[in-house]
This record gives sequence, structure tokens and C-alpha cells, in this order.
Amino acid sequence: MVIEKEPSKNEIFFVWFNRYAGIIVKTPSKTLVVDPVDVKPRDLKNVDAVLITHEHYDHLDQSFISEMHKLSQCIIVADPTSTKRLQNAIPSEKLSEVQPGSEVKIGEVSVVAEKCNHPPSVSPVSFIITSEDGVKIFHTADSLPFPEMATIGEREKLDLVFCTVGIAPGASPETGADIAKLTKPKVAVPYHTGSVADQKRFAELLKKEMPKATCLIPEVGKIYQVSKRT
Repeated sequence: MVIEKEPSKNEIFFVWFNRYAGIIVKTPSKTLVVDPVDVKPRDLKNVDAVLITHEHYDHLDQSFISEMHKLSQCIIVADPTSTKRLQNAIPSEKLSEVQPGSEVKIGEVSVVAEKCNHPPSVSPVSFIITSEDGVKIFHTADSLPFPEMATIGEREKLDLVFCTVGIAPGASPETGADIAKLTKPKVAVPYHTGSVADQKRFAELLKKEMPKATCLIPEVGKIYQVSKRT
């Protein structure tokens, strides 16, 4: 799952590596990993930052985070609940607690925490990742739609949005399509599911309701490229 090649200017690469919200994002200068579970630390190399959206088992693996940090000395950016669970394993200078509105800079890459509508979680966040060239990615964790997503979409002009379509409580292809409709991305990716049928249903809804948007149905472990909208 190591992304060997470097993205060109105004583009990023990503890999979806589990059936949940596990994503690798590679910009021209940095490699970020979001919610790594069901993966071995040694499968991820040269990682600059790990982002954690919330404390559930399919998003936070404390032993993985500890080992990943030992291997790469990466920065850990996490919601408040996950931060508390990690504070004895990660040096304080390498652990950043974020709440909606917080920003952390990874070199020239910006990570901004936003609201996350995932009621079973204590303090979940989602993330807007902006590359050094301005490619904008919205990682929604396993959020359900919420009205402020429309404001986020209008403000950020998102290039890529990951839309939850299964597994999480209340999530479905329909709620995933609602996320896309609210955020209006260039590229919408249905994830957080083990069901290809759910992904295809999302694609059908998107084609009907947002014909100008691109639906990218990801395969686990495959590298995808997304460029900045013009």
C-alpha cells in the first residue's frame, strides 16, 4: 500500500485500504493516513501524519498508532476522546487534539477539523485536507449528512468528498448521496461499506441527482488520482 510515485502539481493520490474510513492521502510533499485499522504499521511507510476522527474500533487502533509513531515519528491529530486514549502512548509534542474549527499544519498541507454527525461517538470530527497546491479533500469519517455541509461545500469548493454509504448507524447509499448533494464535490467516493451493491446504488443516485459530478467507486488497495478543479 505504499504509494511510490509522486503526485504532480495540483493533484493528489489516495488509497482506500479497509472497508471503513481508512484512507492514505499523498500530496506532492506529504503522506497522511486517516483512521488506520485492519492494516499493519509496516505496510505504511514515510507517513507524516495520522488523523483520527473518533474512538470507535473501526477508526482507532491504539496499538497501531503507537507502533506507527515509533516507526515514523509522525504527528498524530485526533478528536478529544481519541486524544485521551492516546496520551500515554504518544509524546505530547507529537499529539494534537482538535475540535471543529481547529487547524493543524503538516508542512504546507492544512488539516481543518469539522463537525461530524455520528451520534454514537463522544466527540467525533471530520477533516478537510488541503494540499500545498489547494486540492481540497473532505473526509467525512462515518458521518450522516448535516445542514452545515452545504456551507462547507460552498466555502471550500471541494475536489474530493468521501461519502459514507454503510456500516455506520443510519448510513445508506441515500444518506451518502445527500452528503454529495450538500457538499457538491468534483469527485464523490462512496466508502465505509463492504457492499459493492451499496456503492453502485450511490452511483445511480449521484448520476440521477448530480449528473455533473464524478462518482469514483474505489477498490480496496488501489491507487487513485484526483486533480484540482479548474
